[in-house]
Amino acid sequence: MSKNLTDFENKVYNFVKERGEILTSNMPPRMSGAIPNLKNKGVVEIYKKTTSRWASKKRKFIRAKESRDR
Repeated sequence: MSKNLTDFENKVYNFVKERGEILTSNMPPRMSGAIPNLKNKGVVEIYKKTTSRWASKKRKFIRAKESRDR
């Protein structure tokens, strides 16, 4: 699996990495298109978790994986 990122994918990766974890719905609309490519390249992970104690609905979050080859 190649981890060669385009300039835009690198920009999105750095955006996610700076914020730690971010709701996928809070991503800027243009950046959200690069998420599937980053996930397929293995540099980010998408997971679900509840946002409040009383809500049973889980929301999608994205975070950067720490081990990334440059």
